[in-house]
Amino acid sequence: MSSSKLPAGYHTVTPAIVVRDANAAIDFYHRAFGASEVSRMAGPDGKIMHAEIRIGDSLIMLGEENEQWGTKSPLLTNGNPGSLHIYVDDADASFDRALKAGATVKYPLEDAFWGDRYGKVADPFGHEWGIATRVKDLTDAEMKRAADEWMAKAAAHA
Repeated sequence: MSSSKLPAGYHTVTPAIVVRDANAAIDFYHRAFGASEVSRMAGPDGKIMHAEIRIGDSLIMLGEENEQWGTKSPLLTNGNPGSLHIYVDDADASFDRALKAGATVKYPLEDAFWGDRYGKVADPFGHEWGIATRVKDLTDAEMKRAADEWMAKAAAHA
């Protein structure tokens, strides 16, 4: 897609998530990830139909769950079909900030085999966020060797 066909500030792919209590979600994403609110559109019932937040250089669209429109949050479906991944300058500080804002640990922060300082949290709205800082660039061979070692350790502990 030609960049002239994109609205200013957007990338080719923009995630859109459905949440329960969009006002609280926007506040949480601000406290946890430093998100800034870009726009907000309320429906006739006062609930947020569409909002946009910016985290770093990326936009995320979000809206209130509404079964009538077929939009269901992970809290309504009791599951999450995907997750979001955020690269930050300091994974440890960002992970701690997310926990203090109300997130829970899904995967503890560690030096991951693929070269990132990485962990995953679940937000209070059912979405999971991978938080990472690249600490080491690996060649394909180094990545394969590290992955094989990690999988062998995981299999031994299963």
